[in-house]
Amino acid sequence: MTPHRGLLALLLAGTALTAPLAAPIAAELPVRGVTLSSAGLAQIDRAGSVAPGDPALVFRVPLADVDDILRSLVVADPAGRVEGLRLPAQDLAAEAFRGLPVKAEDFASRASLLNALRGQRVAVGESEGRIAEASEGKDALLRLTLLTPTGLRSLMLREHEEVRLLEADLAARIARAAEALAEMRGTETRRLSVALRPGAAAPREVTLSYVAGAPLWKPSWRLVVPGVGEEGAEARLMGWAVVENHSGSDWDGIRLSLVSGEAASFRQALYTPVLLPRPELPILGSGPVVVRPDRGGRPMPPPAASPAPAPIMESQMFRSAPAGIADAAPPAAQAVAAASLGRVAFTLADPVTIRAGETANLPFLDARLAAERVWWVQDLGGRHPLQAVQVINGTESPLPAGLATVYGRTGAEAGGFLGDAELPATPPGETRLVAFARDRDVQYTVARRNSGAPVSVALRRGQVAVTLRQVHSVTLAVDAGTTRGRIIVDLPARRGETPRFTPLAEGDFGLRVAAHLPGRATTLSWDWERSQVQTIPLWDAALAEPLPPIWRELSLDRDIARLPGGTDRLSALRDVLAGLPAEAPGRADLAALVEDFAAARGLMDAFRNAARAHAAAEAALARARQAVEDRSGAQREAARGALNTASLAAGRTGAEADRAWAAWRDAAQRVVTRGGG
Repeated sequence: MTPHRGLLALLLAGTALTAPLAAPIAAELPVRGVTLSSAGLAQIDRAGSVAPGDPALVFRVPLADVDDILRSLVVADPAGRVEGLRLPAQDLAAEAFRGLPVKAEDFASRASLLNALRGQRVAVGESEGRIAEASEGKDALLRLTLLTPTGLRSLMLREHEEVRLLEADLAARIARAAEALAEMRGTETRRLSVALRPGAAAPREVTLSYVAGAPLWKPSWRLVVPGVGEEGAEARLMGWAVVENHSGSDWDGIRLSLVSGEAASFRQALYTPVLLPRPELPILGSGPVVVRPDRGGRPMPPPAASPAPAPIMESQMFRSAPAGIADAAPPAAQAVAAASLGRVAFTLADPVTIRAGETANLPFLDARLAAERVWWVQDLGGRHPLQAVQVINGTESPLPAGLATVYGRTGAEAGGFLGDAELPATPPGETRLVAFARDRDVQYTVARRNSGAPVSVALRRGQVAVTLRQVHSVTLAVDAGTTRGRIIVDLPARRGETPRFTPLAEGDFGLRVAAHLPGRATTLSWDWERSQVQTIPLWDAALAEPLPPIWRELSLDRDIARLPGGTDRLSALRDVLAGLPAEAPGRADLAALVEDFAAARGLMDAFRNAARAHAAAEAALARARQAVEDRSGAQREAARGALNTASLAAGRTGAEADRAWAAWRDAAQRVVTRGGG
């Protein structure tokens, strides 16, 4: 038997513990209005007429809502004062029976309750005494044994007889505990009482409001869309709200508002007792007295020449170690929309009734919106575009986000389900794309191409700076058959590049563009451009001097290639010049430089030939010298003649190489001068 049923059995049996009569319980204050928020909250408005003698406003709420009520309750009394809010303790059983000789389980039967009160003074009719024992007898009789001043007295109690506690305070406390047991019939709810002090003799209307956690109201949309290619078309948008009443009270003919916004919301455990930990201060007494016994003196060792270091104990070493549908019926009356900063509230025009624990689906909006059926390419790597509708919120209030079920309006689609779509939150006047299916009858492919061309040049020291215009192209080949309509494409936003087209919009999706499909296969293209500077060196920038005075210490295969005209840079300069437009900045300077560079290149080639000839003459001269040393007699004389001839040839080729070097230096000087040297 549960505790509260045991209590009822005890009272019905006629064995009662008398206590002062409680005041009559006031009627519960009804719910008059509810505002459901997309933040997971509900503002509950309760109101009722209060007579001058009514002491309090009473209502019951779920236990989980008590914290929110304690932080948000507001009372409006036009002719009175609020004294405060009262409610039972969070742990009813623990608080109700704290300090009592009885427990909740003792209310299971009459005998168990009386046995828990052993030793308490009671009166039964004319008999008084202390309870010694109680037991259930036959024929629903209760045997009660009392300890009287003269001994033990055994009584048989019938249904109409009463056991009265003679200690009034204890009787009152046990009566309050019994009330707590009755309150515990619904452990998931609490009964709240708002005490009022009336300031007028006439009845008055009192309202109280509070905010508590509640299931989100969920908008669901029905969207009826036009066909592809219709001009000046409209879509019909019907909004329904899924509402759940988890407040613990019936909503009978209330005013219901649905709010969409992003309000901050917090919870705080105001109903839970909070006990802060405190340090425990010990009780101080006299400390222990420690006396070491005197064991007498000991012989002292002679003083050492130098004292030995004190040993390091282990404790010292480690002391510092670390530790539906186009013709669907409209709602009976349109909701009134009121928008404010960051929120919109739809207040239903008709009263709403939702019983506690019920779920309702209520229409709150029916609007005609300007719309266009389109194809939508979100992914350039795909093959088939999405079917979508572009709608404009022509209402005066924002549309909250929600799931939309899409139906067709015309032709073979009329009244048919086309797909589901996510309708994003849409402020007034803004446009949104709503996709609901993929169109496999339409195909597209994408090609990308990169190209570049010089647009200007600038001569700097030792180099030519060429400004190139790099162009990235995206080409979309689309085949929609003979269907005409508009296609919207989301292109990537390329960092550092400027589009050569004007996008419809720019956002997280990148750059949004649109084009008309003429009813045949077509190709669409969009370009981006960016500038890039490329440098062409005229000589090795690591050289301290691009025009060395002498050449004999240079390596023909290593060092000569580093000088102006020494490498194949001429072809690169000619390619740039050929690609430059006639009016391009720096083109005349580049043309003059190419001419000078070509001259220096020719003279460099002539010098190389002369230098190689001189190197061959020097080698022949060395061989002739060796022949003179290796021969004697007549052969030696012949060798000397050959040596003279080789010496003259070496001198001549050397002079020719010097002249070729000097000619190259003159031409290279012009290159260096034009190159900013």
